Amino acid sequence: MEILWWLVPPVVVTAGAMVWVSWLGREGRGQVDREQQIERLTRAMEKELPTSRHPRPVRTQDRSTGIAVRPTRAGDGSADRRRAS
Repeated sequence: MEILWWLVPPVVVTAGAMVWVSWLGREGRGQVDREQQIERLTRAMEKELPTSRHPRPVRTQDRSTGIAVRPTRAGDGSADRRRAS
């Protein structure tokens, strides 16, 4: 137990700092006028959303065969490279 006494001062300082910061930070946080909140929300909802420049490519779903290795596709060409090497 005696060996842990060196931990007491850092723990006290840390706890004191946490209490001090929480006390300082609680005043005036989040105090926005209700009318201003409604105005901000209205502006945000009326804003146009950015659209994607390029459409997303359509993903083809692999047919589940119960096999862990996916079969090669006909036009892939990767099967020929594997066989050649």
